[in-house]
Amino acid sequence: MLISQEIRAKAPEMDSLRLGSGWKVEELSKPQIIIESSFGHSHPGSAHLDKLVEEAFKGVNINGGRAAKFFVTDICDGQAQGHDGMNYSLASREFMANMIETHVEATPYDAGVFITSCDKSIPAHLMALARLNMPSVVVPGGIMDAGPNMLTLEQIGAYSAQFERGEISEEEYTNAKHNACPSCGACSFMGTASTMQVMAEALGVTLPGTALMPATSVNIREAAKNAGKHAIKLVKMGIKPSEIMTKKAFENAIMVHAAIAGSSNSLLHIPAIAHELGIEIEAELFDEIHRKIPYILNIRPSGYYPGSYFWYAGGVPAVMEEIKEFLHLDVLTVTGKTLKDNLEDLKKSNYYETCNEYLKALGVKKEDIIKSKDNPIKAQGAMAILKGNLAPEGAVVKHSAISEKLMDVVLKAKTFNCEEDCLKAILTKEVKPGDAVFIRYEGPKGSGMPEMFYTTEAIASDPELVESIALITDGRYSGATRGPAIGHVSPEAFEGGPIALVEDKDLIKINIKERLLSIIGVKGEEKTKEEIEEILKKRKLKWKKPAARYTKGALGVYTKLAVSPMKGGYME
Repeated sequence: MLISQEIRAKAPEMDSLRLGSGWKVEELSKPQIIIESSFGHSHPGSAHLDKLVEEAFKGVNINGGRAAKFFVTDICDGQAQGHDGMNYSLASREFMANMIETHVEATPYDAGVFITSCDKSIPAHLMALARLNMPSVVVPGGIMDAGPNMLTLEQIGAYSAQFERGEISEEEYTNAKHNACPSCGACSFMGTASTMQVMAEALGVTLPGTALMPATSVNIREAAKNAGKHAIKLVKMGIKPSEIMTKKAFENAIMVHAAIAGSSNSLLHIPAIAHELGIEIEAELFDEIHRKIPYILNIRPSGYYPGSYFWYAGGVPAVMEEIKEFLHLDVLTVTGKTLKDNLEDLKKSNYYETCNEYLKALGVKKEDIIKSKDNPIKAQGAMAILKGNLAPEGAVVKHSAISEKLMDVVLKAKTFNCEEDCLKAILTKEVKPGDAVFIRYEGPKGSGMPEMFYTTEAIASDPELVESIALITDGRYSGATRGPAIGHVSPEAFEGGPIALVEDKDLIKINIKERLLSIIGVKGEEKTKEEIEEILKKRKLKWKKPAARYTKGALGVYTKLAVSPMKGGYME
């Protein structure tokens, strides 16, 4: 018996309440499908999802089921930038997942369609469906078009810094702001939203070829309707997320992540999703895989083209074809077929021809967007995990965006205990070439782990600093980040990690190739390893844990329960 029918038998009020909600008597005995989405007028990535919900609703109902719409609107990281609203961003992932769990467990359904588009909503939905482990299919919400002259939102931070320094006019700055988001959809670069759409497909829980479709296209509406139809098939097949999102599937996703130079925030989200399934994804796995998978995607912020060009070039399947020899092709996917079967089916369909029609109109070749594994942009993926006495549990760096001059360097520490002070110092030229700039007490327990986007953009848009300094934090970075940015430093400062003990003019050694991040000197003078250990012990004895910044509400709960950034920053 379907679980929805079991509940009807246990709860005699169920039929009455369904009928009062607009259901028909004949629909009560049909397979019941929950359609969860992050629709809301909060930002372009979610404002259009009601249209996809309607298509999925139709797909369920015309295929013999009865759909029910539920909504958990997400926040926009872009609108949360520059103020304390950003502290709520990572925490929102946890509360969205909890709300979806609440919806389903309070009134169980036979299967689910999850329609989601952006930074925290995609991992929240993936965490929830993993936790619920009911037959489910994900519909990625697509990507927006680029603006004039390929203008995309991640450039606005640089325009802002240039305007602050008097390098562009107010008219130029305003024009950029007014044209960077010309349509609905996820922001048009390989930031966290786009990366997580790709990760959902790479994990095998979306229909093949549906990540980062143009949000304004008929293709994505058709994909949503097909997902609704497929949900009924999933009820019959009984395939659960735990059968799809296996350790091999997570390894596949990390391989794709390496190939596309995906957002560093994936190192928070992938372990958190896996945790819901009892699978441990250690940071070292990202490093190991990124060392062997070539970086082949020429999409911003690491590459040249807007993110909307990705699907035009064939999307996730095209990337998988290039790195096929590394992938676990035998993994089960939501189609009921293996990844190998799905890739073969796409080649037999008109999928690639449909995608490439968009490229022809733009006068761009597929090879301009997705390079071959034999002629990659870089031989290795974009991420590295650094360790050392400054980050015993690890730190994350997107080295594809760093100058060769900073791959092996010793810098002098300049410390700040909040981002606002650091940003001001950069814009007023207090930060000098050769500085290792620290922003601390911004980890999950410190302040909720906000992004340092404006600070990284101020550095990236300064030709002198971008080649000569590093930014190091226990907070995190936007998926749009460019330049010398090291984040997720663990243990975090609020927990008394070594980053809390750094003092101005300490010597900081960064070696990307050797995966090293360490304090090697004090007051500009190098010390032995043993001397540094003794100095840090003495500093730790003097260190006092700051009072909790948040003691109530959502952030009070999150900062109290959040685990280390290197574990995924989930609540435990």
